[in-house]
Amino acid sequence: MKLLKEFFLCEGLNLDGPTISREGVRSIVFQGDQVLMVYSPENKGYKFPGGGIQERENHEETLLREIKEECGMVLSEVEDVFGYVVEYNKPKEEEYDVYKQIPYYYLCRVNPSYVGQNLDEYERKLGFRPEWVSIDVAIAKNRSVLNGDFGDPPRWTKRDTYVLARLAETLISKGCTYG
Repeated sequence: MKLLKEFFLCEGLNLDGPTISREGVRSIVFQGDQVLMVYSPENKGYKFPGGGIQERENHEETLLREIKEECGMVLSEVEDVFGYVVEYNKPKEEEYDVYKQIPYYYLCRVNPSYVGQNLDEYERKLGFRPEWVSIDVAIAKNRSVLNGDFGDPPRWTKRDTYVLARLAETLISKGCTYG
């Protein structure tokens, strides 16, 4: 699987010290020239559907669960791997020097029929809702969020905006149109 980018979310981390890691998955789903994203009216930005891998889950099982929870849709196929990123941050746990998050991005297909979301409390507070949106619109909206136009951006905004831009570059290099 291809490393897309490493993000260092704070300075002065001891990368050789004790590290706590968390892996997750994110889905990239197209319908024509639109991509399925999760929009937060609270944060005013977009994120890819997905989340953390739970104990005894594989990547596909996590994608299935997360797409249903966040978007109210059912995964029908994992088509391909797009890549992964690594984020380094300061951990909440005092016994660790580094919090390392690794989200893997997969090109997927869904059954677009809505079956209902099952959001966590924090996702409900952020107003998560699925939206089909062009890549250009999602990038532009997220860049406004990153510029601080709506307050402090969520941690995922920089990462998912970067992946959206890489996705756009990949589609252009293959001669595809996307939005």
